[in-house]
Amino acid sequence: MDYRKEKLIITVALTGNVPTKEMNPHTPITIEEIVDDIIRCREVGASVAHIHVRDEEGKPTCDRELYKRVLDELKKRDCGIITQLSTGARGGGNTTEWRGQMLDLNAEMASLSTGSSNFTTQVNANSFELIEELASKMYENNIKPEIEVFDLGMIDNAKYLVKKGVLKPPLQFNLVMNVRGSVSGTPRNLLHMVESLPESSTFTVSGIGPSQLPMLTMSILLGGHTRTGLEDTILYDKGVLATNVMLIERVVRIAKELGREIATPDEARDILGLK
Repeated sequence: MDYRKEKLIITVALTGNVPTKEMNPHTPITIEEIVDDIIRCREVGASVAHIHVRDEEGKPTCDRELYKRVLDELKKRDCGIITQLSTGARGGGNTTEWRGQMLDLNAEMASLSTGSSNFTTQVNANSFELIEELASKMYENNIKPEIEVFDLGMIDNAKYLVKKGVLKPPLQFNLVMNVRGSVSGTPRNLLHMVESLPESSTFTVSGIGPSQLPMLTMSILLGGHTRTGLEDTILYDKGVLATNVMLIERVVRIAKELGREIATPDEARDILGLK
């Protein structure tokens, strides 16, 4: 397989649930900051925006109205980027009603963890009932799930959910490497995860913290795609605070050195099978 054949999709994970202005003053927290950062990242090569929102106190939330304001502003400014909404467990309550309240909005993708795992300060709880209800709501609204995988067992769970008819192939995975409490970010682990994916799947790799560069570079070489942003690392280098634009620009440079062209949002839609 020629890993350079398919263009590279770059996802920007701008905000996440953990970074604060105190950790990195470049973290976009308000609606205006998030939208402005998405547009800047789109201009330098990102084709997917993985979106989290924060409340007035800067805390993670799944508030539908805040997500709506981000999407409406992006549409108003004719950004064109693929929008991917987070349904993660850190956004507050752990019910389908709370975590999936934004899934009737006009987004193209949403995150879907297919298992439970440990985060540094809490449990990432995802029962099969919750997973199936969130997936159902995504498909009802023509939103493609991105399967968030923190451990090998979550790939097996996704395969089980395909057999059960809950998930519809081809699947798009995000392999999240190096979250404390989950799979460590090593080349051996990543290769095993990629080789375990269902046939015809596409995949993106997220490298958390110091695993960022080796994991993303390896994904580019394996023909996969990449996610970067302040959700995944607040540092550009040791002692150097990152911006989302800096992180996107670095992935673009690495990809070009390795012979991978960068996908536009419309090219990414074709690769991901978005309608």
